[in-house]
Amino acid sequence: MFVRSLSLGVAAAALLVGGAQAADLIIPTTPAPIYEAAGFSWDGLYAGVQGGGLFFGDDNNYGVIGAHVGVNFIVADPILLGLEGTAEYVWGQNALDQDISAGNFFINGRVGAIVTDSVLVYALAGVGVETLEDRAIGDDNQGVYQLGAGVELAVSDAVTVRGQVVGYGYFDDAVGDDFFDAAKATIGVSYHF
Repeated sequence: MFVRSLSLGVAAAALLVGGAQAADLIIPTTPAPIYEAAGFSWDGLYAGVQGGGLFFGDDNNYGVIGAHVGVNFIVADPILLGLEGTAEYVWGQNALDQDISAGNFFINGRVGAIVTDSVLVYALAGVGVETLEDRAIGDDNQGVYQLGAGVELAVSDAVTVRGQVVGYGYFDDAVGDDFFDAAKATIGVSYHF
């Protein structure tokens, strides 16, 4: 009888231990959430600086440095519309070795496509005024326009780097007969608020 009771006790203990091990094998059915970076936000206000050159066809090349401020709106993914103001200082020597300096002020419209979260490709069109500083005749104001394209790359959560090339022209036909009288190439850095 003792052996039978001992056998039943050992069998019961073996069953209980097996049940305890089975309880440890329960796997949770809810997976842990996966967090992804939200990507760069192209919407909103931005401001920055740019520099480059203004190139006329008759070997008159000038330096350009300036600032820009603007606002972007994503109207439908991936289409972006923007409005931007730029102020630039242009300096150099013309073909007659005369020092030339001018101030350019533009209001630009931008239409772009967000290619990836960090890449924007855009077209730009703007109108403005050029104030040429001439020591002989004083300041001379002329209406100007620009039309071109650029690419902008997000390098952090708030900073972008851009490059753009535009055709540059004068509304006054006395300045030149071509649609574009010059080409302007700039690179810039912007901070997005």
